[in-house]
Parts: sequence; structure tokens; C-alpha cells
Amino acid sequence: MNIAHTIFGVFGNATALFLFLAPSITFKRIIKNKSTEQFSGIPYPMTLLNCLLSAWYGLPFVSKDNTLVSTINGTGAAIETIYVLIFLFYAPRKEKAKIFAIFAAVLAVFATVALVSLFALHGNGRKLFCGIAATVFSIIMYASPLSIMRLVVKTKSVEYMPFFLSLFVFLCGTSWFIYGLIGRDPFVAIPNGFGCALGTVQLILYFIYCGNKGEKSTDDAEKDEKKTVEMKDEEKKKQNVVNGKKQEQQV
Repeated sequence: MNIAHTIFGVFGNATALFLFLAPSITFKRIIKNKSTEQFSGIPYPMTLLNCLLSAWYGLPFVSKDNTLVSTINGTGAAIETIYVLIFLFYAPRKEKAKIFAIFAAVLAVFATVALVSLFALHGNGRKLFCGIAATVFSIIMYASPLSIMRLVVKTKSVEYMPFFLSLFVFLCGTSWFIYGLIGRDPFVAIPNGFGCALGTVQLILYFIYCGNKGEKSTDDAEKDEKKTVEMKDEEKKKQNVVNGKKQEQQV
């Protein structure tokens, strides 16, 4: 059982690393276009909080035999911090203010959990407190792409829900869910079971809508219609000028 526990822990590390790196494709696009477009910035600070709390929970003085949980989540925290900073740099002012507020709240929550668990709690009380905190915010992290899933259904396009991100949400959630079951650790199994289910839904949505080009938003449609009307008016004016000149020549 210890061997299986370690194997799924290592596999969980590998899939989680790919999950953390999957948005790099999105951020290459953001940097290239110098715009966050319609990409949501919420998943990145929420993932950062999950990584910080999970890394803290996996430390030996909080829970035993969870070193693999700490190593990958410590790495993930560093990667997600980079994503958040890039998103803040290229986001429009309103979105920037929202993501910065979430980022500040993330740091405040982690600092509170760490200080309380370090100085006010000991033994099982510390593990229970940190485990519940990690579980709650892991579920929130997995739920953060719900807004993007709603956009996918609305626009019938998966442009803003990258396939690899959805795939590794599923693989990561599944591997850590099994890891938690083998280690009889509900604080690992429960949130990752939720992640496994949500990853499945994302993949189903992707395969339903991946062949669609998507529908334009109402604003875009209105802009196109206005542009078409203006072009027609311009053509009419030109035609009137041409007709006027012909009449003058005939006179």
C-alpha cells in the first residue's frame, strides 16, 4: 500500500506540474497580444491560495507522510504567482483592480491560517484546522473555472477554455483523489474527488463544442452591423456624386 501511495503521489506531482504549466500557452497569447481578452484571471490567485495552503498542510509538523503534497504545491505557488503578475500587467483597469483585490485577499488568508496554526494550535488540532482550510479552498480553486464553463455554453465555443488545462484538471484531480484514498486522508481525497468530477464535465463540454467556431457577442454583432450600414451609406454618397457629375456633363 505504501508503494501504491508513493506511485500515485509521484504521478500526482507530474500531472499537477503539467496542470500548472498548461496556462503558459494562454499567457504566451496574452503577452503576444498585450491583452487578457476574455480570459478569466480568477483561477490563478485561487490556485495560488490552494497551493500555499496545501503546501503548508503537507509539511511534517502539520501532517505526516505528505511530503509529496508540499513539494509540488510549493512549485505550483511560484508558478501561479508569475501568472498573476503577468495577468495584472496586461489586464484592463477594472479587471486589474478585481484580480489585485483577490490576490491581496489570498495572501491575507494564507498568512492568517499559517500564523494561527503555528502559534495557537498543536498536534491533531493543527492538522484538522489546516486540513479543513486546504480542503475548502481546493474546492473553490476547482470551482473557479465555472465562469469559463458558463461562457463556453453561452458562446458554444471552447476558445477560452484550453483543452490541456481541462485535461490536466481531470488527471491531477484523479491521481490525488486515489492518493488520498490510499493514505486515508480525507483532506486530500475530498477536494480532489471534486476536481476529478469537474474535470470530467470540462472535457465533456470541450468535446461537445470543440467543432464550433462560436457565436459573436451582442456588442460585436452590433459593431459589425453599424460598420455595414456606414459602408452602404458611403457607397450611396459616392454613387450620388458620380451621377451628379454625369448629369452636369450631359447639360
